[in-house]
Amino acid sequence: MNVLTETKVITTTIELQQLTTKLKNDQKTIGFVPTMGYLHEGHRALLKEAREDNDVVVLSIFVNPLQFGPNEDLDSYPRDFEHDKQVAVEENVDYIFYPSAEEMYPKTLSVTVNVQKRTDVLCGKSRPGHFDGVATVLTKLFHLVQANRVYFGQKDAQQVAVVDGLINDFHFPLELVSVPTVREEDGLAKSSRNVRLSDPERMEAGILYRSLAEAREEMIKGKTDINQLRNRLVADIERESSGKVDYLEVLTYPDLEQPKNLSGRIIVALAVQFSQARLIDNIIFDL
Repeated sequence: MNVLTETKVITTTIELQQLTTKLKNDQKTIGFVPTMGYLHEGHRALLKEAREDNDVVVLSIFVNPLQFGPNEDLDSYPRDFEHDKQVAVEENVDYIFYPSAEEMYPKTLSVTVNVQKRTDVLCGKSRPGHFDGVATVLTKLFHLVQANRVYFGQKDAQQVAVVDGLINDFHFPLELVSVPTVREEDGLAKSSRNVRLSDPERMEAGILYRSLAEAREEMIKGKTDINQLRNRLVADIERESSGKVDYLEVLTYPDLEQPKNLSGRIIVALAVQFSQARLIDNIIFDL
């Protein structure tokens, strides 16, 4: 794999498509990491894996307005391009695609993507239209980057499931690589939202992953009363922390449906609201 001397920033779709067409003609493999920026250690894990697997790594940084709902403040989404560029340099990224909203959406779209499945549960249940925006921008990016592999973190498991459906349904010649969640020592999933936790909340937050791990162990042992297990774990979380459980669900994966019987691939996913931060996490396993 290459050893880089610099990371190049590209801001236009035409330049990106010309570049990736040349790379494909030169038989180079392309690893793609799409992000909205404000990069943290979870993103570094994606970039490291992409670097190991491919000749060329493309990182996109684009805060996509299509995936923000009417009550979600697009303007307040955290941005720090200089920090992100430094992370990219440290992780040997070849190219950063950093377009403006006007570059990605120069006029009102005549065609958008509507996601039919895997969105009416978990976080998607309270964010109608969010994954339509995700799927629409990814469709554009997949065509522009022409990657061999695309990398997402398993922490956003519902997004991974939606992307899996997008790639399969639209026959993108693209491998989806789901990278395991990066965790703190107490199991808390690393996230830019964690800085919003107070010190006491941060001490309590390890209960989230402990609850997921307990759910996995109970089901592996054969516990089949899912409602009883869910209710007990919700009670444990709310007793041992100041967080309020938004949801704790047991579903098939990646279809994200209620399991008819506990077999095959299962996800246990939760969201917990603290005073200034809503944290999500999940665990995926086979029964």
